[in-house]
Amino acid sequence: MMATNLMSSYKTWLKYRETRSELSRLDNRELADLGISRHDIKSIAKQAAGY
Repeated sequence: MMATNLMSSYKTWLKYRETRSELSRLDNRELADLGISRHDIKSIAKQAAGY
């Protein structure tokens, strides 16, 4: 059970990290085209990961 929770937490963290990294690579114009400001990246990544 503990291993399952650990694996689930790790997968959630990976999803957060991947999303944040991908959005951070975009320039401000690309983010604006998506309706995202650089300030929003962290919260969007958390939402995508299910935090």
